[in-house]
Amino acid sequence: MLSEQSAVTVRATLPAVGAALGTITERFYAGLFAAHPELLNDLFNRGNQAAGTQRQALAGSIAAFATHLLDHPDQRPDAMLHRIAHKHASLGITPEQYDLVHEHLFAAIADVLGDAVTPEVAAAWDEVYWLMANALIAVEKRLREERGGYAWRAWEVVERVAETDDVATFRLRPADGGPVRDFLAGQYVSVRVALADGARQIRQYSLSGSPAPDLRQISVKRVRGDGTPDGEVSNHLHARVQAGDVLELSEPYGDLVLDAGPDTPLLLASAGIGVTPMTAMLGHLAGSGHPAPVTVVHGDRSPAAHALRTDHEAYAAKLPDASVHFWYEQDAPAGARSGLVDLADVPVAPGTRAYLCGPLPFMRAVRAQLIGKGVAPADIHYEVFGPDLWLAGQAA
Repeated sequence: MLSEQSAVTVRATLPAVGAALGTITERFYAGLFAAHPELLNDLFNRGNQAAGTQRQALAGSIAAFATHLLDHPDQRPDAMLHRIAHKHASLGITPEQYDLVHEHLFAAIADVLGDAVTPEVAAAWDEVYWLMANALIAVEKRLREERGGYAWRAWEVVERVAETDDVATFRLRPADGGPVRDFLAGQYVSVRVALADGARQIRQYSLSGSPAPDLRQISVKRVRGDGTPDGEVSNHLHARVQAGDVLELSEPYGDLVLDAGPDTPLLLASAGIGVTPMTAMLGHLAGSGHPAPVTVVHGDRSPAAHALRTDHEAYAAKLPDASVHFWYEQDAPAGARSGLVDLADVPVAPGTRAYLCGPLPFMRAVRAQLIGKGVAPADIHYEVFGPDLWLAGQAA
């Protein structure tokens, strides 16, 4: 994929570029938003920008993509690209915006690395960028076409349910009364809201169930900053949105979806609000009567903080061969366990396919335990809420 000459140059400069990527991405976003402030207000997550997590994720994805090109020249990192493409398609990223990113990213590279960016170095990294960008553009185009093109659609909140003190479920119906496209359990939608300062911020929320064919359901955790700013959109939804209000939603996207035959043992592991896609998956499995073993794992602060717990238990009870394992850091009731999730004495059937969602430390720990129990790394799939810092950790 990468030309031989560029591969030599990228390999020689990757350590220097990789070491500077944090500074490069910081200056990239500063330049991009100075020239196009509307992107910060109406496209990018301002909370992630303030926390620096989006910069870390961008640096990690660039380094991971370049490393893959060098280590596997005949393969494309499709898993990484599809994860990013689904998020971009959900947000409505356009091909023209890749030109803007290229302009400001390479200006930042030249600014940070100075004279080290020779024409040869610039050409090699330009090739890396467009290999990644064009691959994403192609996948995003296909995803949008599969969903009938990209457009925001107005949905009316028909019911709001308090799941816990900090989690609310919103059930929505199309305001235009039109049909509702099917979704795959585990997928998410983008939600766009107008905030008090005029910004139209977008967040992505997993579809936590399918209460009726004409409804969408999302379950939103209120993000409390604890020393950093509170989550703008989650707090707006909790404080201001009630039955009868209208929200703008995208079509469903996301690549963390069930891909298993009826004979495949499954393990669904979640922590905190990571329960949302797992509950949707469990509901789908209960509806289809999945006959193979299903192991349900969840960790939370307490039973009172465990959102969708009733659904979690009810769906598992409908399956012919399911086991449920809950851990709580506080107030663990009879039948549950105290502390953090520990799979040491949880049986895992041979050939299990696992799906994980929750904080990164939780998913890394569970993944390591599953591999230790013989689960193939290729059979462990995950979803990250927000910027994918798993990539940043792998590229470090």
